[in-house]
Amino acid sequence: MAQTGGWLLWTLALHLYTLQGDALSVTMRESSLEVIRGDAVNLPCSFFTSSPINQLNVIWTVAPFSSPENPIQVIVYDHGQVMEDPSLIGRVGFTGIPWSADIVLNDTQESDAGVYRCMVNNPPETTDLGIGELALSVLTPPSLPVCQWDGDVAEGGIVTLSCSVEEGIPTPEILWDKLNPEEIPLPVNMDGDMSGSVEIVNSSSQTSGLYRCSASNPLGTEHCYVNLSIYSTPDTSSGILQGVLLTLAMSLVLLALLLLITWLHRTGQDGRWRDRKKDEYNEIPYTPSLMKRSFV
Repeated sequence: MAQTGGWLLWTLALHLYTLQGDALSVTMRESSLEVIRGDAVNLPCSFFTSSPINQLNVIWTVAPFSSPENPIQVIVYDHGQVMEDPSLIGRVGFTGIPWSADIVLNDTQESDAGVYRCMVNNPPETTDLGIGELALSVLTPPSLPVCQWDGDVAEGGIVTLSCSVEEGIPTPEILWDKLNPEEIPLPVNMDGDMSGSVEIVNSSSQTSGLYRCSASNPLGTEHCYVNLSIYSTPDTSSGILQGVLLTLAMSLVLLALLLLITWLHRTGQDGRWRDRKKDEYNEIPYTPSLMKRSFV
């Protein structure tokens, strides 16, 4: 009886082992991958099955990071036939089908980033699909940033230097420096993930110079520049004082000229009057009647 019970337990254990062996299993050897834009990347997906693979079905899909609610079919292997998504023809393919479900993705683009799912089915094994997932990130260096300035470039004004970059994964770090006469790092106000600004208050002639914005991530650094010139405004109070003094000086000169002309005019009149009186005094009148009377 004991031997009969032991044999039954051994038979039950063997049957359970056989059922477990019939279950399809999928293994993703990586949970996440990174690739530089333009490079190729291999997406690994291994599966184990104990049944013939003449009915093997493999489907790869991706839920883009930009729209995870809209998954896209990448490539399908179905009964020996391969079908790619039209937008990926020439860029995606299986590398070991039917023995593995690995695929290669060439000339990667930012739009390729997302969560990839490898789904394997091989009837008559369990109807539950074997599914594996991995996240793919496509890295890009910073694009060339754009530098701008805004504000009052007169002395004492406020000037804002801004810098923005369109591309970069991971998100580029924005830095500002004043380059001359010596390199000085400046505090940056981040205006979102991809732009940063510097505010310069109470600007002066020492504020003038060359400023540089740097956009950096692990793949590289790009720069743009702003050449800032602060001009001095004329002192209004000193200008008014100079105008008053000039007007006063001109008035004094004109007054002096007027007095000189008046004095010269009066001096000339007095001289002519004296000359006239002198001529009248020296003149002897000629009286013919008197001369006749003296010779009789």
